[in-house]
Parts: sequence; C-alpha cells; structure tokens
Amino acid sequence: MSAHDVEKASTTPGLPLTAGLAPLIEKVDVKRHPRALDRRSLLICLYCMGIAAVVAVVARLLVLLIGLITNLAFYGRIATDMVSPVGNALDLWVIVVPVAGSLIIGLMARYGAKAIRGHGIPEAMEQVLTNDSRIPLRMTFLKPLSAAISIGTGGPFGAEGPIIATGGALGSVFGQKIHVSAEERKVLLAAGAAAGMTAIFATPFAAVMLAIELLVFEFRPRSFVPLMLAAITAYLVRPFLFGSDAVFHVPQFLPASPAELISYATEGLLIGLISIVIVKAVYAIEDLFEKLPLHWMWWPAIGGLAVGIIGYFAPATMGVGYDNIDHILSGNFVGVALATFCLLKFASWSLALGSGTSGGTLAPLLTIGGALGVMIGEALSSLRMAVDLRMAALVGMAACFAGSSRALFASILFAMEISQQFNALMPLIAGCVAAYLVSAATMRTTIMTEKLARRGTHVPSDYVAHRP
Repeated sequence: MSAHDVEKASTTPGLPLTAGLAPLIEKVDVKRHPRALDRRSLLICLYCMGIAAVVAVVARLLVLLIGLITNLAFYGRIATDMVSPVGNALDLWVIVVPVAGSLIIGLMARYGAKAIRGHGIPEAMEQVLTNDSRIPLRMTFLKPLSAAISIGTGGPFGAEGPIIATGGALGSVFGQKIHVSAEERKVLLAAGAAAGMTAIFATPFAAVMLAIELLVFEFRPRSFVPLMLAAITAYLVRPFLFGSDAVFHVPQFLPASPAELISYATEGLLIGLISIVIVKAVYAIEDLFEKLPLHWMWWPAIGGLAVGIIGYFAPATMGVGYDNIDHILSGNFVGVALATFCLLKFASWSLALGSGTSGGTLAPLLTIGGALGVMIGEALSSLRMAVDLRMAALVGMAACFAGSSRALFASILFAMEISQQFNALMPLIAGCVAAYLVSAATMRTTIMTEKLARRGTHVPSDYVAHRP
C-alpha cells in the first residue's frame, strides 16, 4: 500500500482512520513486543520483597548497635537507645574516642575488606557497573559493623549510607546464591538498598528514585516495580521495628507565594555553587591523604583525631546528629551560632570522610544543606526578599543533596516525604532544579561518581531510547 493510498483512506468521509492502515497493522509481529512483566519478573518481585523484610531487620540491628557503642564509648553504660555524644563528661578524653574507633576501622579495612572505607554507595555503583552486581559476602557484616563503630565513637556520619550499602550487599549475595541473570541481580541489589533507606527514613518513594538514579540507571517496569514492592515491604515492616514516630519534626508550611518561589530558586542556585565546593573539598582532602608517607590503614585515625578535636569544642558535630536537623528545621537556630556549627560540621565530616573511614553522606549533607539554607534565607530576608527560614532549611537540605549527588527526583521526594506536606513541593522543585542545573553545568562528576571516574569507570547519566 502506498503512502497516497493510506492518506486517501484516512481522509475519506465515513471511513475509520485505521481502515487504511489495517494491512500494515496486521504485519506487526507481537512477539517482538513482550509483556512489560512476565512470570520471571513476578518471581523477582517476590525475591525483592523477601530481601526488603530482612534488610529492615538488619537496619534496626544496626541502629541498636550504634546506640550500644555510643553509650559505651561516651557514657560507660550498657544501653541501646540512640543518644547524642553532646552530654558526655569525658573532657579532653573525648578526643581519644574517635581515634580509637578509627584505628579499629583501619584494621578492619586492611585485614577484612578495603571496600568498607567510604560511604558505600560509590562502591555499590562500581559493582553494578563493572562486576555484574557481585558484592562479596563479607561486606554484609563488615560494612554495618565498621559504620556502627565509626558513628558510635563520634564519627559525623549518618546510618543511612552504610545500611543502603549493606542492603545492596544482601541483595547481591542472595542473587549470587540463586540462578539469576546479571540484570536481575542488579535489581535485587537495588531493592536491598531501597529497603535500607526506607527502613531508616520511612521514605519509600525517595528510596526507589535513589536506587533508580544511582544504581539501576533505567526506568522500566522490570526495575521499578520490584523496587517499589521492596520499598513498600520495608515501609510496612518499619513500624514494628522502629515505631511510628517521624524521624524529623517538620513545621507546617503555608503555600509559597511567587515571590517566595523566586527566593527559593535563588537559594538553590547558590547552594548548587556551594555543593560544587563541597564535592571538590572532599576529594581534595582525600588527595592530601594519598600523599601521606603512611599506610592507608592509619589515615582514618588521623581523621578521627580531627573529629575528636572539633568535637571537644563543638560536641554537636559528632554522631548522627538528627537532632541538629530538627533544630535547623525549627527556624530557631540562626546567626553566628549556626554559621559556626555549619563550618565545624563540614570540617569534621570532610576530614573524616577524606581519610577513608566508614560512614554515610546523606545525613551530613542534609545537616550542612539545611544550615546553608537558613543562612542564605537570612541574607535574602535582609534584602527584603520573601523567605520562610523553616522552608529555606528544608529546601537547603534537598538542594544540597541534589547538587552534590544529582539525584534530583530522590532529593525532592525525600524532602516531600519527611515533611508530608504538599505545600513544600513547589519550593523544593524550584530550589533543587536550580541547584541541579548549576552542578550539572559546571561539574562533570558528583560526590558519588568522582571516585569511579578516577578509576576509569563510566557512570551513565542519561536515560535514552534505543532502537530495537
């Protein structure tokens, strides 16, 4: 049938548009268009849900272990509740605690698994991209143990990075014990990671998007459906393990006016620039450690010394610091006190992370970003721009992570889920997109991919359609 015949048939009055195309439609081979989800995919979904339930339990055990080590190290008591090192009475001895913990981590890395160093997500990405998503079994217990020691002895990290890495390792190990393809193993790994983040923060949609943006690098039903089921499973199990209380206490927001949206977009642009400085500073510190005439096993102890010294003067910089985030979101932590805390927290975290110890990046970036958001909000207010400092803190948290990691959708959804407020959506979009644009336009890599790029590993950054 010629193009003229098709056109004639499609324009003839009373004749359906598809009539002239019928011969063409009949030639379509439906076998070349398989179902979006087949029986095998449904089996993978069940595997992912089982992995998620296990990872949620592991996440709870990790939090209990962090609490136990924190209580022992700073208060000399046996307890598992999550406490801050702020109330310790160790005086100058507080400097020794992070050093001792870091020495243990250095020994674990040298004689156990070097991959426990760092925050875990780049290492998981590397296994996905270069090793068919195969993570060694020893990582499933060495990574959470090392992270618990690091955080419990004052390391300025969050538990989310290590549990994401541990969840991914559990999914990978399970995928190595059963007969699955490399693509299916990648989904199992990502499902474990998403379940870990959901268990810690109760943010299932953000966890799924983080896994898609940083681990599976695709958006297809065979990937996102198992991930969503895994996140939902972890979310359902979480209240039995962690209770129903929110991780952060976010104030109620009113809808943002157009003038406020302009302010939050401006804030995002500035935080995008600062996120570039953050990424480059972390890796510059890592490069300085590389030049030390010492075996890398000793580097975490040097980072621990910096953590201890800073922690002596500012105890709030040590540990997970979720209470700091609450304080920042309240809008009452402002001025010189906030600026000093932000600077010291960044120094402690970047020196510790650059030294190669074990710990996460999400909580520190949220803390630093929230503080930056409030300070920028104060500056914009002085210029008579409309800003709610509490919203500026939330936007700053999300924009800092978006600019540093370029996990744009995960950053927006994370802040939306922890705030549980639709009124936060437009300010978050304005701030995060602005930060992402600045970061993507001026920096080739991110805090997650710089290490991989240095090793010659290409990390996909675009979702594109390929011809069959």
